[in-house]
Amino acid sequence: MSFEYPQDVVNDLETLLENDEGYDVIIHIGENENVKEIHAHSNILRVRSQYFRKAFSNEFSEIKVGKFILKIPNISPQSFEMILRFIYCGKIDLEKLQGIDILKLLIAVDELNIQFLTHHIQKYLIEHRNEFLQQNLIEILEISYQREIFIDLLNISLKKICDEPEILFNSDKFINLKGSLLESLFKRDDLLLDEIDIWDILIKWCLAQNSNISHDVTQWNKDEITIMKRTIHRFIPLVRFYYISSENFITKVYPFNKLIPKDLINKILIFYLASNMQLNEDIRPPRQSKCNVDSLIINQNYFAIFANWIYRKKKISEYIPYKFNLLYRASRDGNTNVAFHEKCDNKGATIVIVKVANSKQIVGGYNPLSWDSSNKWISTYDSFVFSFTDENDLSITKVGYSYGDTYSIGCHSNNGPIFGNGRDFNFWIDTWYSDANSSYPNVGMPAKFKADEYEIFQVIKK
Repeated sequence: MSFEYPQDVVNDLETLLENDEGYDVIIHIGENENVKEIHAHSNILRVRSQYFRKAFSNEFSEIKVGKFILKIPNISPQSFEMILRFIYCGKIDLEKLQGIDILKLLIAVDELNIQFLTHHIQKYLIEHRNEFLQQNLIEILEISYQREIFIDLLNISLKKICDEPEILFNSDKFINLKGSLLESLFKRDDLLLDEIDIWDILIKWCLAQNSNISHDVTQWNKDEITIMKRTIHRFIPLVRFYYISSENFITKVYPFNKLIPKDLINKILIFYLASNMQLNEDIRPPRQSKCNVDSLIINQNYFAIFANWIYRKKKISEYIPYKFNLLYRASRDGNTNVAFHEKCDNKGATIVIVKVANSKQIVGGYNPLSWDSSNKWISTYDSFVFSFTDENDLSITKVGYSYGDTYSIGCHSNNGPIFGNGRDFNFWIDTWYSDANSSYPNVGMPAKFKADEYEIFQVIKK
């Protein structure tokens, strides 16, 4: 028969820690006026920590009057005493500590190479101190990146930065990031930044690393171009230039063309100027696009389809290069032509989305220009009307672009949205009509119908 007294053993070890009986280690912990002398037992420390096993070797140890003498200046006495209690009896209480003290404790535990406790404290921070992590995200990102064992904290921090990049990049702290950390962020597909913003951030970071170089690129001499080229070189493959609009490329990227390989510049120009020409290059897929939309009718998947119809480039079918801002909702703003014009006139491009009453059908139209109350017709080839037969099956859809006649878009004060003079898709009083097609192909809308709801979104190119 065998007996175990685990709690008695723990209690005895805790008593040994507290009364110093038979100690053979003197540790001077902390620095300057915050130094404290702590006593311990070398055999227990050796068994529980690789750090101390190495510290007590002949190569590193200092022995006076039969006792090991150690100095550990970079850990606070408070943190060390908590670690020592864990080493002796496996006890540690994190609940009474502030977030910053837990983080300091975690760093101290890593210094002493106590891996089990490192994982335990990381888990506690993530599960119980989320508010502290969010408030100190940049500092935690930098600390965890420097220490491989903090992988859980690093992943949490990177994910949060990718989801809300403004936390980092709207502050000036990002210019102090290590290049390798910035590189890690720019490699990620889930970094929710437009590529032109990534380029702007990159230029700002590179200039901050070379503070003597003018921010005016036209003033750079040959040596300064060489320095900047060397600084930015590692990042160029990480920028997905093909998802930058031609306008932004010419105005924001091309001025720095001497920093970019000539063959890449040429390929990008071909992409813009001859979009039907095949490039001998595998274009990386776009990053995940952040498109949070306030709609009671549809979800984000619809907006990816709309973006593809608007942009007319199959190469970016997964990318949403537009922001969709809700301007008008019938149930909220009033189902009248007056409310429509008040909310939507002179707002630029818009998309109209209508849920057909008592059905699963969703219909609508895109105006690439602007609504107003001028009582005029506008011609364009870029407007379109569409229909989703079943709101739950996005594969059953039809889209028809304007024929470009005089009556593509109607701007009339007594009507709501008007697509086509033949009532291709028009709103009058409280009813929608699609009973004649002259300016658009027939996409299968009901001839006359009421709406459960209808919304209009402003379409802004990123």
